[in-house]
Amino acid sequence: MNTIYKHIGGVVMMLGALALAGCSLFPTPQPDPTRYYVLTGQGLDAERPAKTEGALVLGLKRIEIVPYLDGKDMVVREGGNEIAYQNFSRWAEPLTTSIGRTLAGRLAVSEKVKRVYAQPFPFEVERDYDVSVRVVRCEGERKASGETTASFSALLEVTESKPGGAVVVRKLFVAPATEWNGKDFGKLAAALSDAVGALGQDVIGALPVK
Repeated sequence: MNTIYKHIGGVVMMLGALALAGCSLFPTPQPDPTRYYVLTGQGLDAERPAKTEGALVLGLKRIEIVPYLDGKDMVVREGGNEIAYQNFSRWAEPLTTSIGRTLAGRLAVSEKVKRVYAQPFPFEVERDYDVSVRVVRCEGERKASGETTASFSALLEVTESKPGGAVVVRKLFVAPATEWNGKDFGKLAAALSDAVGALGQDVIGALPVK
């Protein structure tokens, strides 16, 4: 029994010594280094310019995206075919949501466009054209040469909004490569936002005048 008391007393003395020395048995909580980003641009709630008679009504179908981009972590492509997921630099919302909102906002401010409806479309609304986008690149890229850029490309299709409607445009859109320092992921998000804006401009340029 005395041995047990001595053991307990020794533990108590050790804990007391640690407390006096300012030590802790538990590690100090560390701040979370994770940062979250969204694409920027005019959304559907932005102020719209006055529309001319005959402006087009568009339907924007749900944005599709290749599987490796369909996650929270931002992506950096290394040397062509290696994908590096950035655990501490993440999208704050699904990338398809950000792209869809940014693209819809860019289309809606065009003088050619009267209104943009996102899928699912209202039954009572007649649309002139539907826009379909499948994103195949939306990431940073470190090339073998050491150059770092923002990389965005998408398969784009615009069709008449009626059964058997004609295809107005079908193409691979590739945004101009934008320099990126490889470290500032806020700047990468901004560069990719500009790329989605350029995609919107490409769609607007392909639309006929009603």
